[in-house]
Amino acid sequence: MIPRYTHPEMEAIWTDESRCKIWLEVETLALEGMVKAGLAPAEAYQAVKDKGAFDTKRVLEIEQEVKHDVIAFLTNVAEHVGPLSRYVHRGMTSNDLLDTTFAVQLKHAGQMILNHLSRLQGVVLKRAEEFKYTPTIGRSHGIHAEPTTFGLKLIGWYAEIARATKRVEAALQEVCVGKLAGAVGTYSSLPPSIEEHVMKELGLGVESVATQVVSRDRHAFFFESLALLATSIERFVVEIRHLQRTEVAEAEEKFTKGQKGSSAMPHKRNPILSENITGLARLVRSYADAAMQNVPLWHERDISHSSVERVIGPDATITIDFILRRFISLVENLVVYPEKMKANMEMTHGLYMSGTLLLALVDKGVTREDAYRLVQKHAMQAWEQGQSFPDKVKSDQEICDIFNEKELDEVFDASRHFAHVDFIFERVKKASV
Repeated sequence: MIPRYTHPEMEAIWTDESRCKIWLEVETLALEGMVKAGLAPAEAYQAVKDKGAFDTKRVLEIEQEVKHDVIAFLTNVAEHVGPLSRYVHRGMTSNDLLDTTFAVQLKHAGQMILNHLSRLQGVVLKRAEEFKYTPTIGRSHGIHAEPTTFGLKLIGWYAEIARATKRVEAALQEVCVGKLAGAVGTYSSLPPSIEEHVMKELGLGVESVATQVVSRDRHAFFFESLALLATSIERFVVEIRHLQRTEVAEAEEKFTKGQKGSSAMPHKRNPILSENITGLARLVRSYADAAMQNVPLWHERDISHSSVERVIGPDATITIDFILRRFISLVENLVVYPEKMKANMEMTHGLYMSGTLLLALVDKGVTREDAYRLVQKHAMQAWEQGQSFPDKVKSDQEICDIFNEKELDEVFDASRHFAHVDFIFERVKKASV
């Protein structure tokens, strides 16, 4: 179930070859621990260390006959090691091997994801600083609201990515645990010291209370953190899609030389990268739902989770890897049009200052109801007649009796909306450390 947009580094984590390699490492470390505990002879460990090997093709061939992947692997290892291989997997159950290996794979995949997130934070912060003071209209319900800056939009993305990073870090710590506790987690055949030895060498934690499996709430948390990360990035690209609309045209994905947007309409420059990410985010959320359903297994274990994880393990990590790589490139190359932002701000003839005027009237002692009535009357007329809102207000004697000319000019000074931009940037950067 590997998508066509895989990256070699992430894909390599989930190959049969990689899985068997980790299996052999786990089994070798376990045998080393058994020797220290006096449960296996030193020559058995030495034989596995020297001759332990596998052939992926042969393992799959044996599996076709025995219908059990771990047994097929152990059979093939025995073909390389010889009689002393009887100590391999001693006292272990299949899920000791499977769950510990899954934790190693998720650890490697998670670290790659965190590396991408670190780079993404740097890219977004750089673009935020670039447009820190670039005025643009804020929108609520898709309608012009009050001014903001494009940099503030981007620093908001930066803050959300920082939170996502912390969630992935926490989830990775929680999911990177293994177990060698036996058939139902009671250490009936192997002492806990062997488990501790293996997990220490692998850089994993130990499941505090295992059944036959590591509890799947840990995995659900990890896949949920990926789903929320994908959803945050979807929020960002939906904004880009809106800004690229012909009627808005404030920013757009870079249109490269030779690129074509439509088979029928040569003029088209579509936000295909953002739309692609939007669709993939839906997939990542579906993987989180599947992981949630893996939590309530029967008694000490059933196998219903196994088939799910063989899909969502590689698919979720490969998909989020692709999303992050694509979004990093998108942000780096995003084309921004400050002049169009300025033009769009002026489309409403200054109506974005209506809230400022409302508060100024209230501060002068006018009741909120009367102030709202005064401001809304001029706002509606300015919009319907295509006239300047400030000019309409300044022609109203009732309002001019409340403010002098200097005070009204201050009310309509848009720079007041940007007075705390530096404060917001510094607060975000401090919180994201």
